[in-house]
Amino acid sequence: MSLDAVLKRIDETLPEATDRLLELLRIPSISTDPAYKGECDRAADWLVAELSALGFDAAKRPTPGHPMVVARSKGEGRHVLFYGHYDVQPVDPLSLWDRDPFDPEVQDTPRGKVIRGRGSSDDKGQLMTFVEACRAWKAETGKLPGNLTIFFEGEEESGSPSLIPFMRENADELKAEIALICDTGLFESTQPAIVTMLRGLLGEELTIRGASRDLHSGMYGGAAMNPIRVLSKIIAGLHDENGRITVPGFYDGVSELPDAVRAQWQNLAFDHAKFLGDVGLSEPAGEKDRTPLEMIWSRPTCDVNGIWGGYTGDGFKTVLPSEAHAKISFRLVGQQDPLAIRENFRAYVRSMLPADCTVEFHGHGAGPASQMEIGDPAFEQARGALTTEWGRAASYVGCGGSIPIAGYFKSILGMDAMLIGFGKDDDQIHSPNEKYDVESFHKGIRSWARILAALD
Repeated sequence: MSLDAVLKRIDETLPEATDRLLELLRIPSISTDPAYKGECDRAADWLVAELSALGFDAAKRPTPGHPMVVARSKGEGRHVLFYGHYDVQPVDPLSLWDRDPFDPEVQDTPRGKVIRGRGSSDDKGQLMTFVEACRAWKAETGKLPGNLTIFFEGEEESGSPSLIPFMRENADELKAEIALICDTGLFESTQPAIVTMLRGLLGEELTIRGASRDLHSGMYGGAAMNPIRVLSKIIAGLHDENGRITVPGFYDGVSELPDAVRAQWQNLAFDHAKFLGDVGLSEPAGEKDRTPLEMIWSRPTCDVNGIWGGYTGDGFKTVLPSEAHAKISFRLVGQQDPLAIRENFRAYVRSMLPADCTVEFHGHGAGPASQMEIGDPAFEQARGALTTEWGRAASYVGCGGSIPIAGYFKSILGMDAMLIGFGKDDDQIHSPNEKYDVESFHKGIRSWARILAALD
C-alpha cells in the first residue's frame, strides 16, 4: 500500500468529501430537544448507510434515548475503536446566526475557507475526517484500513444518559486495544496535539440556614447570625494566600508532571498574557508556584460558580436573610477521589458553622480525572504521523475541561484513548455561526490516513 497514493486521492476528492459533510450537516440532530428525535434517527441512518457502503458491517442500535451507530471491519493489526458523536447543540438564539444553521455552506473569510453550520466542528466535521480517511483508503487499496470498530453516539450534547448502560451491555463487542476520539482541537489553532490528561469534575450546592425567617436588620442586626456572613467566611477560607485549596486531603492523588511532558509544554511557548488579556484579565490567580498551563491542564481547582441570598431586586431592602446559597465546582486531576473530596468538603463546611446555623448539601455529579498511559507505542506513532502532516511537532497536552467518554473507555472497557482533533479556538462551538476550517477538515482526513498507516 502506498500512503502517498491515499493522500493524493484525499486531495483530489476533497470537494466530494465536503459535499458529504454538508449533507450530514443539513440534518438537525439536536439531541436535547424531543422535537428532533426523528432527525437524530435520520442522522444515525445516514451514517449507517455511508459506513455500509464503505464495507463496514454497520447497524443502528436502539437505546432508551437516541440510537448508537456501531460498525465493524475485521482486518489485520491492532484493533482500534473510533468514537464520535452525531448529535448537535441547540441553535438558540437563532437571531444571532447569519444564516440558517442547518443550511450549511462553504464560505470565504479573511483567514481562509470555512464550513459554516451547526455541528460543523462539534462533532460532525471531526467524525467525518475519519470516515473520509477510510473512504480514500478503501478506494485506493480495495479494502478498509486495519482492524476497526466505529462507535457513534447520539446523546453527547444532552448528557449521554444511554451511554454507560450501552457500553456495559455491549462491552465485549466494543472492547478494542485502543480508542481514538476526535472531539478536541489544535493547540492555539496551529499546532497538532494529543490530549492525554482530562480533568474530572465535582459539583456541590450548599444552603446555609440561620433564623426561622428573614429579619429586620435594624431590630436583629448584630445580635442574629447572618447566613451570608457565614457563607462568605467559608468561601474565603477555601484558598490560602498562595492559591492552594485548603480542603483537608484535597491534594491526595495529585502527582507531578513527567519531565518529558513538562518539557513539551514549555516548548509550546504558551502566551498566558494574551490568553488572559483576551478576556480582560492580566494576572494568573491559581497556585503561585505553577505555570499557567499547569494551572489549566494538570492542577486541580475550586471555583464558586454562583452565590445568592437576601434581597437582590431593584432598590434596597434592609433584610437579614434566613438563607444563603452557593454552587461550587472542583476540577480534579490525577488520582483524586471525587467522593472523598465531597465528604472532606462537607466536613470542612460543617466545621465552619456557628451554633445557630445549619447546612444542606446537594451534589451535582462526581467524575474522576482521566490520564492516558502514553507508554503505549501507539501514542508516539500517532504523534509522529501528526508531526509529518502538519509540519510542526505534535505535543502531548492536557485539557482543562472534562470529556467523560475517555474515562468510560478506561473504566468500562479497560482501554486508553488518544484524543486527537482539528478544531480551532474560533470555531464557535455551542455558539451561533459555528464553523470548521476547510483546512482542518482536509488535513484532518490526511492526518487519520497517516495515523492508520502508522498503527497498521
